[in-house]
Amino acid sequence: ASIGNFFRRSLRRAGRREGKDGASAAENTPPRVPQGKPGERSSVFYSAGQFFFEYLVVVSLKKMADGHYEPKITYQFPKRENLLKGQKEEEERLLQAIPLFCFPDGNNWAPVTEFTSETFSFVLTNVDGSRKIGYCRRLLPSGRGVRLPEVFCIISCLGCFGLFSKILDEVEKRRQISMAVIYPFMQGLRESPFPAPGKTVTIKSFIPESGTELIELTRPVDAHLEHVEFQALLQRLSPHLILHIFASAMLERRLIFLAEELSVLSQCIHAVAALLYPFTWAHTYIPVVPECLLDTVCCPTPFMVGIQMRHLERVLEQPMEEALIVDLCEGKIIRAVGDEEEILPGKLQNEVLISLNRHNNNNNVHTSEQVNALVSEAFVHFFVRLVGHYASYIKWGRSGSGSFQERAFCKAIASKSCRRFVKKFVKTNMFSLFIEEAEKSRIPQEGKG
Repeated sequence: ASIGNFFRRSLRRAGRREGKDGASAAENTPPRVPQGKPGERSSVFYSAGQFFFEYLVVVSLKKMADGHYEPKITYQFPKRENLLKGQKEEEERLLQAIPLFCFPDGNNWAPVTEFTSETFSFVLTNVDGSRKIGYCRRLLPSGRGVRLPEVFCIISCLGCFGLFSKILDEVEKRRQISMAVIYPFMQGLRESPFPAPGKTVTIKSFIPESGTELIELTRPVDAHLEHVEFQALLQRLSPHLILHIFASAMLERRLIFLAEELSVLSQCIHAVAALLYPFTWAHTYIPVVPECLLDTVCCPTPFMVGIQMRHLERVLEQPMEEALIVDLCEGKIIRAVGDEEEILPGKLQNEVLISLNRHNNNNNVHTSEQVNALVSEAFVHFFVRLVGHYASYIKWGRSGSGSFQERAFCKAIASKSCRRFVKKFVKTNMFSLFIEEAEKSRIPQEGKG
């Protein structure tokens, strides 16, 4: 199958749902949040015209009686009124979870005079397996003397990190003038439709002493890469180690990433998950684990989590099962299962390595989008070579329903090493979910029933 066909078929997949073993994609995740609207997709393929965001919240640190600081929501936009009882309960669960993820590094804070703004994101998994993303900008309010940082957090069902980073730039710029200047901008954004891939939406915004500004927000052409910064991964890990991580993710193992900066954790984990495209990680997925949820690493089920380096000793003390622990600060693997070198078929692994090394050795300066395209192409090509023939092994009944012929599919692979690996890969949740959707999504020109 050509790469084009492979992409086209994969786009027809729905978002994350329950796997064959009945384990919810939300299993073992932090506080669950309200279900999305019916028919909403949980993958990164969103239709244009949706709301940009559901909420903007400001999370501030409030001093408690014991002297520690606790994060609390101090502003919410828009305010929701006239909600039904069930909706109100769901909204309250969402709003309770947000502060924890805006300040995941615990409650040992102290007022400061200087603080470098940082941008990161977190993911909350709904009870139906779909996901909401929190885009955060942690900054120090303007003023004199010692102050505490606060977080502006935009909650959205839309996965587009670059675009929301630009929105947060505008929020931060306005915060330095006055909180009152932020909300007309966010209202204008809320009234604007989410653009189609490659398209631009223009927001008018008035700033005192500057007049009316026109802010252009452009969505990347490649929708499946708009939440990804592969460069962040390539800057911290060698291509060889990236392949070890990719192999472990393909077999749905437990993966722990360590870094001190929240932005590094969230960018790198989103990048690792994106390497699996057109398949989707369907298990516990927490780019930044709050300190109070560190026992997540004891889960016996697969997970992909990010933990701040300061908690390394506590993590290593936990009674966890086999896991791959990656140090993003030093660019090394701290703990491994031991077979990572042998998981992937040698020839295909070398092809991906050559592509990644070619990028690393290329002196030409690439834009973020070019890097994303180059890296994604290498991994998509890997999947095409390995399982791109899957559509030929879906047997179609007269009713239009399909049935995947797993044994014949595996038997058709000529290479013994590829066949050996695929026999493991077909047992994963991510492959099962992909095939379940393919069995429902027959493209008319593909043969007769």
